[in-house]
Amino acid sequence: MVNVFTKIPVFFREVKIELTKVSWTTRKELFGATWIVILTTAILTAYIGILDFFLSKSVSLVLK
Repeated sequence: MVNVFTKIPVFFREVKIELTKVSWTTRKELFGATWIVILTTAILTAYIGILDFFLSKSVSLVLK
């Protein structure tokens, strides 16, 4: 159990070292990527909604 408590500070030191190696995006890049995700999600939502509507109407016509 004592061994675990000696490893915790080592772990946090290593995490800090690794985080200095990370290439962080700029605020402008982050907002650009966010808008791409939002736009793609909206387009796919509309596409799936329209497809679902037409397929459900087709199935209901066939089953009548």
